[in-house]
Amino acid sequence: MDVQIWTYLIVGITFALYIGIAIWSRAGSTKEFYVAGGGVSPLANGMATAADWMSAASFISMAGIISFAGYDGAVYLMGWTGGYVLLALLLAPYLRKFGKFTVPDFIGERYYSKTARSVVVICALVVSFTYVAGQMRGVGVVFSRFLEVDINTGVIIGMVIVLFYAVLGGMKGITYTQVAQYCVLIFAFMVPAIFISIQMTGNPIPQLGMGGTVSGGDVYLLDKLNGLQTELGFAEYTDGSKKIIDVFAITLALMVGTAGLPHVIVRFFTVKKVKDARKSAGWALLLIAILYTTAPAVAVFAKANLIDTVNDKNYADMPAWFTNWEKTGLLTYEDKNGDGKIQYYNDKSKDEAFLANAEAQGLKGSELKIDNDIMVLANPEIAKLPNWVIALVAAGALAAALSTAAGLLLVISASVSHDLIKKMINPNISEKGELWTARGAAAVAVVIAGYFGINPPGFVAAVVALAFGLAAASFFPAIILGIFSKRMNKEGAVSGMVVGLLLMLFYMLKFKFGMFDGGKDAVDGLKESWWFGISPEGFGSVAMVVNFIVAFTVSKFTPAPPAEVQDIVEHIRIPSGAGEAVAH
Repeated sequence: MDVQIWTYLIVGITFALYIGIAIWSRAGSTKEFYVAGGGVSPLANGMATAADWMSAASFISMAGIISFAGYDGAVYLMGWTGGYVLLALLLAPYLRKFGKFTVPDFIGERYYSKTARSVVVICALVVSFTYVAGQMRGVGVVFSRFLEVDINTGVIIGMVIVLFYAVLGGMKGITYTQVAQYCVLIFAFMVPAIFISIQMTGNPIPQLGMGGTVSGGDVYLLDKLNGLQTELGFAEYTDGSKKIIDVFAITLALMVGTAGLPHVIVRFFTVKKVKDARKSAGWALLLIAILYTTAPAVAVFAKANLIDTVNDKNYADMPAWFTNWEKTGLLTYEDKNGDGKIQYYNDKSKDEAFLANAEAQGLKGSELKIDNDIMVLANPEIAKLPNWVIALVAAGALAAALSTAAGLLLVISASVSHDLIKKMINPNISEKGELWTARGAAAVAVVIAGYFGINPPGFVAAVVALAFGLAAASFFPAIILGIFSKRMNKEGAVSGMVVGLLLMLFYMLKFKFGMFDGGKDAVDGLKESWWFGISPEGFGSVAMVVNFIVAFTVSKFTPAPPAEVQDIVEHIRIPSGAGEAVAH
């Protein structure tokens, strides 16, 4: 069978599984809709959390970024993995003991303020919509290639599927759907990685194959890739080009952004006990590590195979995968010197002889443009793996994107129905009315998310990195101070969040989208103007520090929190009990 038939078959089976689970586990109450009834086991919650966490950015885009950024791409691995350690140690058990459905619930009660709750609802919506845009783009990329439909059509198909099981099942349906999605995505990621590792190095363990020698020779794979890179005018794959301060800033922003992401935090409200929240975090970290330690190997395999396959080869002789990806517009070739060959190189190289040769052929810029997001998806095709493996990767990518999109949509719907409508606008709304409001909010959110998927502000991982920066700049300080500082009051927390979020938004709009300096075409020229040499993806760290400073300063000059609030802080900091913490 060809790839398309295999894709329809495998994707169809997995979608039927997800929808079946959603129908079986549909929510009948707001507690089931928001936190799955609070009765999920630590292992199941760990698997669901891992699926929620490993989005299209992890599955599709992270290895793609590492393929092209090389050593510099390590910031995503360090930041996202380190963030989970922070989450497990500093947040999950304490928030679970507090026993609220949502992050705005915690902030609203801890800071005894409707204003604080309103600010966090806005922050949650900004972060969640920024994040979900990346997921919808990932869905569109997969559908456009493997089902041979337009990217926009692919996004719409993804919207319909997510809407069905997120709106029907709520957190209960999403949790058990995500358990299935974790199994699909991890199998889909590992199978081709193992195949290609054996093919290229003879070692079935990708993590070891990446550092091994090429089959049939004594040259190390990374040395071979370094040689290929320099021949093409790129920096060595194992060298970094980012400034140390930017590496540190991006890593920190991703770490604290992880710990402040509302769709991840809410997962720890779905277990029975506080100690189960810790166990869930441990299981999730272990399950996530399987993919995260494999991603650098997949990046190396994909880049080496790509260069071997395309560079200085006749365009007419390109295999089917090349022309199939050309149809999506995510891979483009322009024969600038009319020789019919593909020249893939870096025209900014310091290799004068190389550039002189390129100019002699009339070349200005590489003839091949490749979107980062296709590398993982195209990797099995480039390596000539069986068609069923290629289709399996498509199903895994969809599982990764849809699982995270569903979690984010639930956060959006809960923020609107529970935190905005019930807690602020209409406290007397019935449970049935609140449930239908939540479903309606999810439906509207799907439509908005689809718009961002059709008109994305960048490739998947870059968009997601900005969401982490926004979370770091807004949520994280307020949550940490709410747990560990009895003196932090509502004035300090609200001021810090507002200043942090606005500063991050300003920097992102200025340097990522060129809003104040000539538009997106001017973005590359603005890099020299980055504050402290820090990129927009890393600026969340700076905005977070400003948030902390503003919060502490304002709290010093305003009244201390009421005694009962300080007692709450004292209570949630003592994990005694690790016993029942009833959500209410």
